Formats: sequence, C-alpha cells, structure tokens
Amino acid sequence: MKQITVGTGGETREIAILSRPGRNPGLFWLGGFRSEMTGTKAEALDKWAGKTGHAMARFDYSGHGQSGGRFADGTISRWLEDSLAAFDAATSGPQILIGSSMGGWLALLLAKRLREAGRREALAGMVLIAPAVDMTEDLMWAKFDEAARRDLTETGFYAEPSDYSDEPYILTRGLIEDGRKHLFGPHPIETGCPVHVIQGMRDTDVPWGHATALMERLAYDDAVLTLVRDGDHRLSRPQDLQRLIEAVEDLVHE
Repeated sequence: MKQITVGTGGETREIAILSRPGRNPGLFWLGGFRSEMTGTKAEALDKWAGKTGHAMARFDYSGHGQSGGRFADGTISRWLEDSLAAFDAATSGPQILIGSSMGGWLALLLAKRLREAGRREALAGMVLIAPAVDMTEDLMWAKFDEAARRDLTETGFYAEPSDYSDEPYILTRGLIEDGRKHLFGPHPIETGCPVHVIQGMRDTDVPWGHATALMERLAYDDAVLTLVRDGDHRLSRPQDLQRLIEAVEDLVHE
C-alpha cells in the first residue's frame, strides 16, 4: 500500500492506494459511500486481475478506510479530487473504471474530467454497479422529510439510520450543497467509452428505476443494462460477483 498527499493547507489529507502491476486495460475501482477498498467486490476484481495479469488500482476516499481526513468533511468535490489524484498516481494507459453506488457517480465525473483534459484515450470502458448518480439531490435531499431537512438547514447535519451499520450515517449540509455543483440532471451524458450498468431490482438504496433513467441519458456511447431481478444494493453474492467479472471481461475483449 502507498500513500499520496492530496490537497493543500487545511485541506491536505493522505490517500491510501492499493495497486498491482499488470497489462492494460487496467482496472480502477471507485467504491461507494462509506465503503472501503478492501470490500468484497474490490477483492474479487483484484483476484481476477491477479489471475489474468491485468493491472488494478483501488483506493479509499478521504475519511474512509485507511485514508486520512474526517468523513464529516467529505463532499463530492473532495472525493472527486481524491479520485483524480489516485488515478494519476496509480494508473498508466487505458483503464476500465468500475464504480459502485456513489462510485458510479464519481466514475462518470472522473470520465468527464478526463475528457475535458483531452485524455479520452485513458478510458477503455466503464462498469457501474447500482450507480447513485446525483445521489445527494435525487436519493438524499429529495427523499428527506421536513424534520431531516430542518436538521440539515439549522444544525448542519442529519443522522440517517443505516441498514449496514449500528451507527447512523452523518450527512452534512456541506455534502448536499456541494453535490449540486456536480449534478448531471436530465441532460445526456457522454462517457467516450462503452458502459455496462448492473442494477439489482430489490435495491432499496438506489431504486432500479434510477438505473433505467440513467440509461436514457447515456445516448452517445455503447451502453448495456443488466437488471438482476433478485439483486439487492450490495450485489456481492457469488453469482453477482461472477456477473461483474463477466462484464469486465466483455470490455477487456472489445
């Protein structure tokens, strides 16, 4: 594992990266909200990369896992900056971006930044797992009741109960307000590469209709949607992991 320094002044934090050398296209993993780079899906992908000789890089956002910084300071801008820094530090040549939940949104934002910088050749493809595109607005703020919105407005944070932890998720006003700078909204999204979206139909965090709406906006590129009828948000069962690996293999062989 290596550490890189991201940000300046009071925004400085250490970002932890795990990477394995190998051939291209490499795999670049972007995890979900409050997830770590050692999660089940990332480990399965790394095992596949090791067996097939492909490069792979994964990292923890600031405030997550083995990286520095406070989770409460996290915003989409901050985590996108982490993603860009990790991508530049740990990859070489064309990459397949693999984003889970919030990481799906960040993968699309990363692709946008790379295209704007004239680095379209850095993208070989994209696999998005239950992509939480525009989540701070569509999946958080729009679904909050009046009490939650009042907490955010008056105290600056809201403690949201979690299905995945005994501790609630602390969501901040800064996270919501900063997220509005990065919304794709209803507009077409150009990735510049083939995209495969995998979505569980029993996902209570990112409803499957969110994925079908995204597909309507991926109008410029070759995009495939796989709906898993009995799949939940995690999509970490053996059959889900196999489906993920097959999606990656399809992009490798294109």
